[in-house]
This record gives sequence, C-alpha cells and structure tokens, in this order.
Amino acid sequence: MDKNLLALKPERVWKHFARIAGIPHPSHHEEKIRAYVMETVKALGLECREDAAHNIYARKPATKGMEDRKGVILQAHLDMVPQKNNDKEFDFLTDPIEAYIDGEWVTANGTTLGADNGIGAAAILAVLEDDSLVHGPIEALFTATEEVGMDGAFGLEGGMLQGDILLNLDSETEGELYVGCAGGLDANISFAYKAEAVPAGMAAVKLTVKGLKGGHSGIQIGTQRGNANKLLFRFINAAAERRELLLASVDGGGLRNAIPREAEAVVLVAPEGVAALIDEFKAYEEVVKAELAGIEDSILLLAEKCPLPAEMIAREVGTKLTKAVVACPDGVQRMSVAMPGLVQTSTNLARVVSDGSSVKLQCLMRSSVNTEKEALGAALKALFELAGAEVELSGAYNGWNPNMSSPILHAMIESYKELYGKEPAVTAIHAGLECGIIGSKYPKLDMISFGPTLCYPHSPDEKVEIASVGKFYDFLIYTLKNTPKK
Repeated sequence: MDKNLLALKPERVWKHFARIAGIPHPSHHEEKIRAYVMETVKALGLECREDAAHNIYARKPATKGMEDRKGVILQAHLDMVPQKNNDKEFDFLTDPIEAYIDGEWVTANGTTLGADNGIGAAAILAVLEDDSLVHGPIEALFTATEEVGMDGAFGLEGGMLQGDILLNLDSETEGELYVGCAGGLDANISFAYKAEAVPAGMAAVKLTVKGLKGGHSGIQIGTQRGNANKLLFRFINAAAERRELLLASVDGGGLRNAIPREAEAVVLVAPEGVAALIDEFKAYEEVVKAELAGIEDSILLLAEKCPLPAEMIAREVGTKLTKAVVACPDGVQRMSVAMPGLVQTSTNLARVVSDGSSVKLQCLMRSSVNTEKEALGAALKALFELAGAEVELSGAYNGWNPNMSSPILHAMIESYKELYGKEPAVTAIHAGLECGIIGSKYPKLDMISFGPTLCYPHSPDEKVEIASVGKFYDFLIYTLKNTPKK
C-alpha cells in the first residue's frame, strides 16, 4: 500500500492534502483543520481571520502589474463526510485518514477520503503559498460545516468579501464547468412512542441489508442505486402480511446527504416462523439482485436469530412507520428538460433509527426548481403526518441559476481551450453547492464551480484521480493569470 502522496504532482497541492488527511475534520469537528489553515496562512505573512460562523478568510495581494484585474475569491469547505465500512475500526474524531495510492487514483483504507473538499482546500493553500504565480487580487474563503447544512455559507458575513469573481473548487469532474446547482430542503421526521414489553413466546431475528454502493445523494442519485432503508422496509412490510411480525428496533443509513448503504432491524416472530422468515429474506436477496443487476452487484442480505430484546417499538407505531417508509418517495422524481441527463428533482430517505422512545427519519430533497422542492416537501410532510409522525421542514436554500453570459465563464472556456485544445463542458449539477447561498448574500458575484475528478464521494469507496488533480490545478493557475480586467 503506497502512502507516499508527497511523491505526486503538483507537489504543493498533494503536500497540503496529505496534511489535511492527517487531521481529523468531520462536520462539526473542524477545530484542528481550521487551526492548520490559520497557522499556514499566517506563516505566509498574509491577512487571515475567522468569522462568527467559523469560516476562515484570507487575502493575498495582486502580483506586480496585475493590480487592474478583477478580484478572485477561491472557495472550498473544510469539513468532510465521515463514513466507514462496518468492519473498519476507525474513529473520525481522533484517527488520521489512511490515504494511499491505488494505481491512477488516491483512495482511503475503508473510510471516506475527504478529497471532497480537501483537494479544493489544498489547492487554495498551494496558491497562497506560491509566490511564483501571476494573479490579480486573491481572497480565500474556507467555509465551515458544509456537508450537514452549509452552516458556514449561511452564516457568512455581508461586506467581508471584496472580489468580483467566485471560483468554487468543490465540483467533481475535471473538464466540466458548473454554472448552476440545485437547492435543498431537509425533512426531519419523528415517531414518538412508549416502548412496549416483548410479548411472551416470541423469537428475535436480525435482518441486515449491506454491500450497497451508497454515494453522494446529489451526484449518484441519478444512477438508480439501491437505498438500504427502502429495501429493508419493503421486505418487513411484505413479511408482516404473511404472519405476525413486530418491529423491535431499526438502524438504517447514516448522513442526510449520503445514499444509505446499510440498514438493519430486529424483528419479532413466533419461534416456529423463524426458519421461514430467514428463507424468505434469502429469496428476497435474489429478487433485489435481479432488480439491481449491473448497479448493485455486491448486495448482501443477512437474516439470523438473535437474543430477544426486552422491549420493542410500540406495535401501532411500528406498523405505521413501516407503511410510511414503504410509501415514502425516494430517488429521482423528475429529470431536467432544459439540460438533458441532469436530475431536476430528487429525494433521499437517508436515515431511519430508533432509540427506545422515538424513531427518527431524515430526508434530503433537492431541486433546481424551488416550487417543485417545496411541493415535494409538502407531500412528504403530509404522508408522515398521516402516519402519526411529527415533521419539521428546515434548512431550505435556493439553487444557483446559470448565467451563460458570465465574463469569467467565457474567459475560462478560452483558457481551457488554450491549455488542452478542447472546450470544457458547461453544465449544472444536482448536488447543492455553496454558490447559491453565497450568491444570495453577494448578488453581484460572477461564479463558476470546477474541480478534479472524484468518484463515490460520501462513501468509503471515495477516490480522486491523480492526473485530474494536476489538470485542475494547472487550469486554476492559468485562470488566475488570465482573469479579466476590471
């Protein structure tokens, strides 16, 4: 396993990324990574400060002769998604990411890599550090807690940014320039209950769905990957129609913006029905494999008898929860007509977990059409309220509308052609980018998002293509050199 990232080019970018990977920085635990950025920037003698929302702001003056260029804001977020395989012993609060070179890629050993958005942050630090570069006035904005609600962008102070152009370094396909993104809306759902004693004469079976690919709910949602929560409750609902089946506990999915890879539930059945239930779950595995053939080839469904718990989810709540999850919309809801191939509206049933007194669910809805996003939120709210749950819709943010006459867009298209002999693709992304929120606070900003090629962000399969990091950084440097005049 080759862990020598410092041997990769461009050296400055990989040096900073290696250091970032070595510093624990999951969402809401970014103190150490902020300290690293502040120390690095201050050591360069540059202006640097942290705002009340824990965003870090830095400024680097223009090089001689470039003072008349438009000011550029380089922006990336500092937190990462903490996801690991079940069999991986790892603490995201204390352990460094075990990044290594795997052929043409850099990936991590059983966890998310944090290239989303560690590569973007590393590129900014490399630009700030390199005094050989030619550029106009540069500002750096490292935002906080993007992955779980874009807290830093929402808390960004007005009047702090002085630049004319925002380059967001958080996109995930080299050679593509993003000029728009979807907005988002969270649904936080809660079924309260008083735990009931397990009826006498019952046996317990643990049902586990695992081996799914998961991924970013704003990027991989269009690939039709399986949702572990939906697959698990689909079976529970069908099995409950054939016998008495009670739900004792459930723990499915992880983060709100990650497609659920794993889910498990403990169910209660009569002892004489255990063998049949296990056989049915195994047969269901073949059904799911056939449905998801070519998409989820490593799916695994396990059913095994387990110790009988003392309590269970209240019977009525378990029934209503099961039917509501089965009915809950999930995945792509509508494709874009304006941009063929782009998802317009989607929802991700990200989390279903019981804690002994409630079952909490999380859904993240996305749409480039605000009214569609709101209608989908209203539909989810109506569905779960009918089932007896409390529903809170929160964290709404608007999308970023494309500006095809953008001066920096046309400058970057020409720069890419000069560097690589072809035009970059110009598109929008279904994932939420901070551009929409920052643009609402600074409406005159001319914005573009771009980055290297990442695969499977928000999952332990996350990886970044080494060659694309070089192309991305060279393009960034060339863009700074050719920024339009004021």
